[in-house]
Amino acid sequence: MPQMAPISWLLLFIIFSLTFILFNILNYYNFFNNMPKIPQAQSTDTSTSALNWKW
Repeated sequence: MPQMAPISWLLLFIIFSLTFILFNILNYYNFFNNMPKIPQAQSTDTSTSALNWKW
């Protein structure tokens, strides 16, 4: 079985690296975070009722 030339390994590494980086960039910018809408009356209120943890 013939071995691959070093330039082919370098080319494979570059292609896989660029594919990996491109995949991560596309996933990062395609993520939409749906934040809950806070009414204006509650946004100025300093109550911590939304921060109560139910242990």
